[in-house]
Formats: sequence, C-alpha cells, structure tokens
Amino acid sequence: MELLSTPHSIEINNITCDSFRISWAMEDSDLERVTHYFIDLNKKENKNSNKFKHRDVPTKLVAKAVPLPMTVRGHWFLSPRTEYSVAVQTAVKQSDGEYLVSGWSETVEFCTGDYAKEHLAQLQEKAEQIAGRMLRFSVFYRNHHKEYFQHARTHCGNMLQPYLKDNSGSHGSPTSGMLHGVFFSCNTEFNTGQPPQDSPYGRWRFQIPAQRLFNPSTNLYFADFYCMYTAYHYAILVLAPKGSLGDRFCRDRLPLLDIACNKFLTCSVEGGELVFRHAQDLILEIIYTEPVDLSLGTLGEISGHQLMSLSTADAKKDPSCKTCNISVGR
Repeated sequence: MELLSTPHSIEINNITCDSFRISWAMEDSDLERVTHYFIDLNKKENKNSNKFKHRDVPTKLVAKAVPLPMTVRGHWFLSPRTEYSVAVQTAVKQSDGEYLVSGWSETVEFCTGDYAKEHLAQLQEKAEQIAGRMLRFSVFYRNHHKEYFQHARTHCGNMLQPYLKDNSGSHGSPTSGMLHGVFFSCNTEFNTGQPPQDSPYGRWRFQIPAQRLFNPSTNLYFADFYCMYTAYHYAILVLAPKGSLGDRFCRDRLPLLDIACNKFLTCSVEGGELVFRHAQDLILEIIYTEPVDLSLGTLGEISGHQLMSLSTADAKKDPSCKTCNISVGR
C-alpha cells in the first residue's frame, strides 16, 4: 500500500484551561484513506521523561479520523497555565488490524489558559457549601514586619502600594501573577469578635475601618478557593473600587458578587449604618486593588505568636482534595 504523507503545518487554537483545537495539513490523496489520528501530548517540562519511548508506537490518544480541526478535551487531565508539546501521526487501519502509519509531524508547543468564569463559578459554589454562618466584623487588617511599614512610610508616601499576586492557590487562577493588590484579612475569633493575636506574616498589624475599603462604591469578586493539605480552606476575594484598573481587570475574568448578599463577605445597611460580616468557616484573603493610606488606620504590635505554618505565600493547592477541586485541570 502507498505510504502516507507526514502531517505538517500544525495549528493550535481555541485554547482553554482544559481543551484545544488542532488541525494540520496532509496530502489530498491521504484525506479519504486515513482512518485514525495518533496525537502525542507531553508536558513541556517533562519532555525528556519519555526519551526511551519508541516513537513509532502510539502511547497517547488514538482518535478516529474526523474533519479537521478537531477539539481535544477530556482525553487527558490538562492542567491550566501549563506548557505542552504536541505531535501528530495519521494512520490507516488495515484488514488485519495493523496500522499503516505516517511519519510524525513536527512538534508544536502551546500553553493552556486560565480558569474561565464558569470554572470559577464552580469553585465558588463549592466554597459556598462550607462557608458557614456569617459573623460581624469592623476592621480589615494586614500583618507584616515592622520594616515593611517603615518602608511604606519613608519611601512610598505613607501608602501601602499594590504588588503582584503570587502563585498561591489554584494553578488556574487568572489573578496569579497578573493582578496587583494589597492583601488584607478580616477573620475574627469566634469568642471575642476581634482579629486573632497570632499571625504567620509578622508581629506588626495595620488595621483600617472596614468601610474605608468596602462600601457601595466597591465591587466584590470571587477569585479562588483552595487548601494546603489541611482541614481548613481559604477563599480569595477581590475588592476593587468601581471603575478602577483592578475593577476592569476583574470584570472580564472573575464572578461578581452582590456585596449585600453572598456567602463570604457582606456590606449592608442596617439601622442607617453599614454593617460588615464574614464567613465563619473559611479563611478569607482579601485583595484590595488600590494603594492604601496608612493614615486611614492604626499600626501596632500584636501579642501572639508568628505561626509560619499558616503562611500561604506561594502555597500549592492540594490537587486531591474533593472539597475544593473541580473536574477540569488542577
């Protein structure tokens, strides 16, 4: 039987966090003969891990030939924000069950995307299931070392400046390495209603009245839900003044929450004044997208311990937790 031409000119498009469309060119004479495609996909960082694999033996996806382009989804657990390499081979299944195969195409590299809004909505729904009842609070607070606040006073005009979010949390979060903000906490101790005296981030604490950062002129977005191989879970929320750069970034990428009615963090008018509540059973990490003036709050030393084990700096999400993972890439 006549040999098959080698596929070439691979094109990858419509890339999401867990799927992509692929097409390639082959000789017209092969179009009606080809019965199957072999698609070899590898994580780029592991491209040498299969160096002993015989390239003529398909070890990846075998798909019946369909008109191109074809969508690849669900055949692998593709991870978000991950570089992959892909090569293709065409084949004709013969009467004896063996395959006549083409040569392998060139290898093309691509990177999967972030979680889309619908994926974040799934994470949000999972977080809502364990958020617990709402507790009142009155201040946002940020713990750090004394030198951090001294630097803000001396070199940043007495302002806490937004910085780039690290890669903690879900690997597919569109905020990681993209959104600038200042991290705050708001969780309180159940028995006192006050912020805890312990912190993983430093002995100095800046406290600011909640209404300074969270009010009807602020948009609230859900950004992530994760754990670090622990029983307790974290939710990341974004507070962005309406119309700000941070607000515009979040608008297209993150689910918008109703500030007066959601399961995580609320601001509502009661008796003519603003009342604030947070979810009891989640550790909330709040990203405020604009600079914060230290003169709007108070700075002091806390009396508790520095619990480094609770730090979430560049924390990796537990990919096996059924509570906070969704069925797309981790």
